[in-house]
Amino acid sequence: MKRYLLILCFLGIAVTASAAWMDQLQKLADPESKERKILSGTTQVLSSSKEIDYTTERTIGEALALESMQRFGRPVANESLQQYVNLVGAVVAQSSLRSTIPYYFTVLDSPVQNAFAAPGGVIFISRALLETLANEAELAAVLAHEIGHVAAKHALKSTQRAQFFQGVGTITAATSGSKGKEYQALIGDLQSKLFDQGLDKGMEFEADLAAMETSYRAGYNPLAMIRVLERLQKLEASSVKKGSWFSTHPPLKERIARLKREEGRYPDAATLAELPERFRGKIK
Repeated sequence: MKRYLLILCFLGIAVTASAAWMDQLQKLADPESKERKILSGTTQVLSSSKEIDYTTERTIGEALALESMQRFGRPVANESLQQYVNLVGAVVAQSSLRSTIPYYFTVLDSPVQNAFAAPGGVIFISRALLETLANEAELAAVLAHEIGHVAAKHALKSTQRAQFFQGVGTITAATSGSKGKEYQALIGDLQSKLFDQGLDKGMEFEADLAAMETSYRAGYNPLAMIRVLERLQKLEASSVKKGSWFSTHPPLKERIARLKREEGRYPDAATLAELPERFRGKIK
């Protein structure tokens, strides 16, 4: 169970993936780049497929990544911090229910406390939320919550335009047309869901439970998820609501109560890793 924590010592692949992902984000942010033009919808159509494939899912995630940077700010200019968050995220993802896809984690320079997951394993956490956390186990819990959303494909299932994918699941570069317009409408729906309305309660509760179980399997104290929510509860009255976890997630009191009913499943929780010193050394 604790074996994945050792990966933090030598998981160079996660560092490489982090650097490649940051480079991709820079391209997406450049209005003249090929990647940005593709995501603009001017060259997007869909060809037939039985179900959405990973490439399509990832492309949708990148479109939402672009929107997230426009709303919440650019990535924090701290390469060491970005690599650290990717290392923790990679370890947690290996213990998730969908461990076979790559995940990409980015800390955004935002004063709003939030974290969110776009399709394809694209996950963001704000600087403000990161600074609220007390240890690595709490960071692992937040990332595991978002990984839970990706694993269950919650964002894609939440849109009213889910039928858009039925029989037309692969994005290819070609000329624009009616499908391109439908694609942009889909992206608009997902933006509203992730950044304004939030996913439904059932999906959030499912991701909370996944956070505890995934953290536990990775060797972290699974009760860290409860501690995160309790800390946010104390800060809620004085925090920015718009675009934060407070406005896009169910009431914290209800989430905490549900998770506390699960504590008995983890009798050895207190013996598992929390790593406050390593965490504080990285976020300074």
